[in-house]
Amino acid sequence: MGTIKLILGLGVIVAVVYLAAELVPVYYANYEFRDTISTEATLETYTSKPEAEIQQMIFKKAQDLQIPISKDQIKVQRHGTTGVGSLSIDAPYDVHLDFPGYPVDLHFTASTENKSPF
Repeated sequence: MGTIKLILGLGVIVAVVYLAAELVPVYYANYEFRDTISTEATLETYTSKPEAEIQQMIFKKAQDLQIPISKDQIKVQRHGTTGVGSLSIDAPYDVHLDFPGYPVDLHFTASTENKSPF
């Protein structure tokens, strides 16, 4: 009986380590991507940088983080005038993970809106 508990316990530990090794990098990349989008929205609200340039910069960061997103999925919109309006960025994407016997699609939506205080 003790041997069976040991084998089951080790199996559970191996499964948890495997799941963590697969999931933690995906969620960490999402965290960094969301942070980048938030920072860029805050900074670019007060500049005259075109929306396409902001989109390209965010797409480059997504590629650096190995996030499966196309450039067309990243929506950058300015509302109002530069410096006194707002900037919103929306970047939804899905990550597919193939676990043994159980494929999973994780849906992420990295988005933010920064409004000028003026």
